[in-house]
Amino acid sequence: MSTNRRRFLQQLGGLAAGFGAVSTGLAACSDGTATAENSKSDSSSTTPPTAAAKLFFEISLAQWSLHKAFFDKKLDNLDFPLVAKRDYDISVVEYVNQFFKDKAKDGKYLTELLKRCTDNGVKNHLIMVDGEGSLGSPNDKERLKAVEDHYKWVDAAKFLGCATIRVNAHGEGSREDVQKAAIDGLGRLGEYGAKTGINVIVENHGGYTSDGSWLAGVMKGVGKPNVGTLPDFGNFCIRHEIGMYGGKCLEEYDRYKGTQELMPYAKGVSAKTFEFDAQGNCIETDYYKMLKIVKDAGFTGYIGIEFEGEKGDPVEGIRKTKALLEKVGATL
Repeated sequence: MSTNRRRFLQQLGGLAAGFGAVSTGLAACSDGTATAENSKSDSSSTTPPTAAAKLFFEISLAQWSLHKAFFDKKLDNLDFPLVAKRDYDISVVEYVNQFFKDKAKDGKYLTELLKRCTDNGVKNHLIMVDGEGSLGSPNDKERLKAVEDHYKWVDAAKFLGCATIRVNAHGEGSREDVQKAAIDGLGRLGEYGAKTGINVIVENHGGYTSDGSWLAGVMKGVGKPNVGTLPDFGNFCIRHEIGMYGGKCLEEYDRYKGTQELMPYAKGVSAKTFEFDAQGNCIETDYYKMLKIVKDAGFTGYIGIEFEGEKGDPVEGIRKTKALLEKVGATL
């Protein structure tokens, strides 16, 4: 997730905590259980993909790639499955809860969203959850409330046939105190998710979480098979000029090292892009090197396209990211 998305978090209010599990009868669009796996790549290869090339991963589309259109009401959340399939030929989607934040317990709405998936042959992979409290807060009361406030998204994910929700593990305090709290908070939420087979995964998303060794330590501490990570190629800024997210990045963790540390726990991968050169390569990230790390870890799951370019056209950015993944993936 980008700095921009985080800025929108302050606009979100806490939603009502917990609710009865939503019916799980509508199983269409389910992508099954996501598992942690990884891949291999030749950073020096430029072999073009062929029409018959089989990738070691599958491609999904992160809704945040089109966040401007959704926030400007040019696109509606219910239309996302159709847009992904029709405009980008992508059949697996990743939602952002901010675009339907008051619908987590709305059975009628979720039923309609699921119908849009079924009608367009689209699978739901995950829901990115923000604005529901600090799962890594050292304050017990605050942390436990955050855990409960995430329950409704676990239930909504189950209803929609998703395998996973992506959460944050932030908290205020020392490195050690927040890590200890995050292990507890994620462990509790993981227990709830396990009841219905939903994964709970954490993205490197600013602050301590963008330190690969810190987040890997959290995963080791939790030690649950349904609690893992979502390595994001571009979210390794540990300290910003203004607060956790705003302004210039003052301290950045090595993205390749961080991804390698997080891949053993990965149940999804976020292919972040900002700008491209004339050959269609990502300027800020070496995709050959990065996808080699992913493949070498044994990953064979979903890699989600998340275009973040402020200047570029998101439609073009999504298509270029997809082409890049296909080109590089075909060489590995």
